[in-house]
Amino acid sequence: MSREGAVGVVRIDRPPVNAISEALAVELVEAFSDMFDPAVRAVVVTGQPHFAAGADIKGFQQTLERAGTEGTARSLKRAIKVLEELQKPTIAAVHGFALGGGLELALACDFRYLATDAMVGQPEVLLGLIPGAGGTQRLPRVVGTQRARELIYTGRRIDADEALAIGLADRVAPAADLVGLAMEDARNWAIKATVAIAAAKRAINEGSRLPLDHGLMIEEEGFDRTFASKDGAEGISAFVEKRSPDFTGR
Repeated sequence: MSREGAVGVVRIDRPPVNAISEALAVELVEAFSDMFDPAVRAVVVTGQPHFAAGADIKGFQQTLERAGTEGTARSLKRAIKVLEELQKPTIAAVHGFALGGGLELALACDFRYLATDAMVGQPEVLLGLIPGAGGTQRLPRVVGTQRARELIYTGRRIDADEALAIGLADRVAPAADLVGLAMEDARNWAIKATVAIAAAKRAINEGSRLPLDHGLMIEEEGFDRTFASKDGAEGISAFVEKRSPDFTGR
């Protein structure tokens, strides 16, 4: 975890392929929790040479042998919940594989930027399992029920171009340029009215799971809150005075 100005960066680092163990998932909970710092106004999550090639299957086997409760999925779900609840723009910059839990992690971000060599998928059924950290719920919300059903039932991997075509990827770039592109966009968001972005994010995320009338109530609450915010006042003043706004995220 590091900070570059107002952008927080979480780099997954568990060689050789960034397989997600229970210990790594716990570290991600801590890293994402640190991103609640108000000085952090946008977040990039990445890993190289692979974003995260799924869960550590050897750890699964050890859990079965001792007849214990699978801890990696539980800890990863906690990490994903913290990441999803960050009230600021989040980008997953995906190199190489984002499979299983790796894709579930990327799905918790607002945007997914894929390197041209990236491969993503939910291969759990090939192990006789199903996605255990939100894949069956978040993937349909991103790509639609039928596309998600096919990807989960078959467990197949798709490349960056197909991911872009079905809306799973937001941008595709050469591997050498990917993190730079994500950082550039994150820096641009970080100087905007992040209090308004946070309100919009809450309205979209929560409202999409509620009846329309309830979603509209969340939108109304967010509008009232942003209208009364310092950034709201600054944005209106800047428009009237024909100048660029100086947003502070408050």
